[in-house]
Amino acid sequence: MNNQDQAKLRWGILGAARINERLLPAIVEASNAKLVGIASRRPGAAGQTLAQYAPCHPEIPSYDNLDALLNDEDVQAIYLPMANHEHAEWTLRAIEHRKHVLCEKPMALTVEDIDAIETAARRYRVTVMEGFMYRFHSQHARVLELIRSGLIGEIRSVRASYSFMMRPARMYRLAEDVSRGGGAMWDIGCYAIHSLRMFFQQAPRTVTALSKYVESGADITTSGILDFGDGKFAHFDFSFERARRCEYEIIGTQGGIKCHVVWQLPGDVPVISWWTEDGRQSEERLPVANHFRLEIEHFSDCVLNGKDPQLSINDARDNCRTIVAALQSAAEGRVIKI
Repeated sequence: MNNQDQAKLRWGILGAARINERLLPAIVEASNAKLVGIASRRPGAAGQTLAQYAPCHPEIPSYDNLDALLNDEDVQAIYLPMANHEHAEWTLRAIEHRKHVLCEKPMALTVEDIDAIETAARRYRVTVMEGFMYRFHSQHARVLELIRSGLIGEIRSVRASYSFMMRPARMYRLAEDVSRGGGAMWDIGCYAIHSLRMFFQQAPRTVTALSKYVESGADITTSGILDFGDGKFAHFDFSFERARRCEYEIIGTQGGIKCHVVWQLPGDVPVISWWTEDGRQSEERLPVANHFRLEIEHFSDCVLNGKDPQLSINDARDNCRTIVAALQSAAEGRVIKI
């Protein structure tokens, strides 16, 4: 291993999921990361994924066995993009092999599983983070900067809308009941709720939600309201049967801010707009950035330099607790205390 590689975190990917289209190149391109392996239970899938998304790196080992990757001593950190209901189990397995873990959202489907992950991470002294890549884009830091400046006054309401029309290739998202991580809530709703929580310095008190379900028991559309107390509300709306939207809007006592595209694709130009009660308004265009690569570089920096991740396990627990309460509200048709 040369000196340059010593300054990089050595990554393995546990699963050949579709998200590797974004994450695998991000690991390869990150300044402080090195991809040293990928594994899948489907014969040949790991090698095919590697050839498709990193064709210039045929030397990277691929495995048809997940344990083979976990047993590889050259692997320091795991990126885990498996099915939602498998996240907790395989995060714990990776931790027990003393691997640091970036687990794709959601980290787990229950608060109890996240508690177990936290306990294991402390025991084995590894870093674990939930993979909400969008938070590492500079546009959200800019929104928070505008809020802290007092531009829009005190925040009273936040709205997040995430949706797209389901394509046949993505129907697997609806194959499982919500209890096993299927449906819109666990796939895109977790982003909406996570982004809403970013703007209130407290946990929501209650949630009210409505869902439309498909035959499997997965929600295809869900809408609802989080009550943060004192008239502060957060509205979420997400669906697999509506035109593409991926935005949030914050309304304060003196104005409002809108992030027009939360999930930035390569080449997208970030746009933020704001207005105030005194008649000022602006549209800001920010530099293009790859939030997947920024996420990998952040996590790698935390491990290499002993820093705490921006997204804590406690943040993952709070998001999970809110999601579970929202699903309960939709299923039972009543307000749920969080």
